[in-house]
Order: sequence, then C-alpha cells, then structure tokens
Amino acid sequence: MGVMEIIGIAGSVSLLAGWRLYLSIFATGLAMRLGALPLPEHLQSLDALANPWVMGIAAIAALAEFFADKVMWLDSAWDAVHTFVRPVGGALLALAIVDPSDPATQVVAFLLGGGAALTAHAGKAGARGVVNASPEPVSNVAVSTVEDVATAGMLYAAYEYPYVAGGIAVVLLAVIVWMIWLARKIVRSLFRRKPMDPPVSG
Repeated sequence: MGVMEIIGIAGSVSLLAGWRLYLSIFATGLAMRLGALPLPEHLQSLDALANPWVMGIAAIAALAEFFADKVMWLDSAWDAVHTFVRPVGGALLALAIVDPSDPATQVVAFLLGGGAALTAHAGKAGARGVVNASPEPVSNVAVSTVEDVATAGMLYAAYEYPYVAGGIAVVLLAVIVWMIWLARKIVRSLFRRKPMDPPVSG
C-alpha cells in the first residue's frame, strides 16, 4: 500500500471519527472480526479494535450516541462533551493506521488526525446546532440518520477501496467546510439586528 493511500485512509477515518467516533471504532472492529474488510498486513495494528471488550464498549457508546443524536437538546450537550473526546479518538485512529516504524510519520498522523477530527466535529456541531434550533424534531432525526448511514458507508469504502480513500477525505473535508460556512451564515442572519422603523410623526 502506497503512502498516499495510507494518508487517505487515515484522513478519511479521522474525519469520520469527528462525526461518529464510536461507530467508526465498532464498525472497523466488527468488519475485521468477520473478515468483511480485507485489510492489508500494514493495518493489522488495528487488531485491537476487534477485541471483544473494545467492541462491546464501542457498541454501547455508539448505541447511546445513536439515540442521543436524535434528541435536540441532548444532541447539543453530547457534542459539547465530545469536543474533547472525538479529536483524541481521531488522532489515535490515524496513529494506528500509519507505519509504526516511522516516528516522524506517526507524529504527523497524530496531529493531522486530531485536527481532522476536530474540524469534522466543529462542522457537525455547528450545523446541528442550527438544525436543533428548529422547533420540529423531524429535520433533526433526518440529518442524524443521514450522518449514520454516510459514516458507515464511507468507512467501508475507505477500507475496501484504499485508492479512493483520499478522494473520500477530500469530499468529506469540502462538505465539512461547507457545513461550517453555512452554520456561520445562518447564525449571523439570526442575530443580525433589524433596522429600527422611523418614528411616526403625529
């Protein structure tokens, strides 16, 4: 596996961890355990994710996140807490993917993985904060379900087709930047003061 493919996988997984950290961990471990993902020898350091204890904890956390993400106020609180958790998880996942014999590459992967996960988390939290402000719950559930399906699908694609993982990472990054920009624009429009009407002369 080439360096660019490894970087692509690390970037994709880190970005997805910023959306669904526990699902990323559980899905990777389950696929490895079932042999559904033909991971190359270089990525066998991810075997720890197939540990039953790790998978069990990740599954419980993923289930809790699945339901928490569907409730407006709970989703915002969950995202606030995971501002510190997801970047660390994304950094560690990226660290497990790169060559363990190259310390310099590991440091770079750790920093970039954490940054990618933090960026993805910021985009998710910002966009969902705007959606959660809506009084009706349908949009929140719909957006959350799309995130669940997209995370699982792109995680599978990144591992199954390493040569397109870089493209997936680029697309994810573009979507995340767009989400941050859109959330910022909507928030600014909500807080923009309306001009005062001129007094009516009697």
